[in-house]
Amino acid sequence: MIGDLVFAFETVIGEAKDQDKSFEDHFTHLVIHGFLHMFGYDHIEDDDAERMESLEQKALACLDIPDPYAKP
Repeated sequence: MIGDLVFAFETVIGEAKDQDKSFEDHFTHLVIHGFLHMFGYDHIEDDDAERMESLEQKALACLDIPDPYAKP
């Protein structure tokens, strides 16, 4: 076992609503983000954040989920 992912259902719902995203898309993004953290990725430094975001974008694109970092 490498770690646990724990989500507050009400928080995820609220964030999705605030960001005008579906619950499913937002939750999927959070799961991918959490797994990347468990595998050692972080977003403290700008270069690391870009690397992590790129991996998230690629994974989400494979699932036909819009880029969560795209500017409106």
